[in-house]
Amino acid sequence: MTPTADVGAMDIEQIMKLLPHRYPILLVDKILKLEGNKIVGLKNVTVNEPYFQGHFPGHPIMPGVLQLEAMAQVGGLMMMKHAEAVRQLAYSCPPKA
Repeated sequence: MTPTADVGAMDIEQIMKLLPHRYPILLVDKILKLEGNKIVGLKNVTVNEPYFQGHFPGHPIMPGVLQLEAMAQVGGLMMMKHAEAVRQLAYSCPPKA
């Protein structure tokens, strides 16, 4: 018996159709669930990630700015799915002064 996908689940191909990001800055591998205003995303992280070499040697920690970027990408996916704006890009830029 094959397990059923949760409501709103997305694989990497679906994610890449909605987000303009690509490796190495695409920080969402899968959306596990999207229901209403709640979304659960997954990023597979291994000790081989290049930032672990310097952050921090002997005590690898995913940099906070990358964690925030991953959350922003997951939020962008939720926004895109709610808006059903498949042809729009999900990223933010500061307004022009």
